[in-house]
Amino acid sequence: MEHSQVNITRRRFIKGVIYSAAAAGSGTGWYLASAQSRPAGAVERLITINVNGRDRRVDVLPQETLAHTLRYKLGLTGTKLGCNRGECGACTVLINDVSQYACSLLTHTVKGRNVLTVEGLRAEDGTLHPVQAAFIEELSPACGFCTAGQVMSTVALLKQNPKPTREEARHALSGNLCRCGAYDHYLNGVMRASGQLS
Repeated sequence: MEHSQVNITRRRFIKGVIYSAAAAGSGTGWYLASAQSRPAGAVERLITINVNGRDRRVDVLPQETLAHTLRYKLGLTGTKLGCNRGECGACTVLINDVSQYACSLLTHTVKGRNVLTVEGLRAEDGTLHPVQAAFIEELSPACGFCTAGQVMSTVALLKQNPKPTREEARHALSGNLCRCGAYDHYLNGVMRASGQLS
């Protein structure tokens, strides 16, 4: 091959390598390939989910949990990861007003549903949700790690039962573990939020 027929220079070769690496790192190559030849049953990676009243476009792995997506892709760190196996309740969020463990849900399963996290409870002007205010008033949190989950479980309870008995509240929050043992303080918060404690 004659030298005049070689159109690639060292500079163009290096640029090509850099662009290829950038495309691979960003997933662009995957999207381009998958858009044309996605096998039957394959899961879409770039999806839109509604979180706290806003549609959010996010790149999600097929096996990615909602807790992971919320914390590490959307920056909503109020959703805590405790046990990461559906036992402690620290990751509790509301899906269509029903409390769910975000660590036990694949993100793909919430497409078309409304996800509410603890960050979405506060009003636009910064006013706390009545449950948050009641928990503060009752000094419910100890270390605070489980608090977001306790708040979300309480919000779900009060949506379904605005005036629960203390025993109903205990049952509703039984999926939320508190390593500090502040259960009675949280129950007092539920009673105050429901207007049964002044």
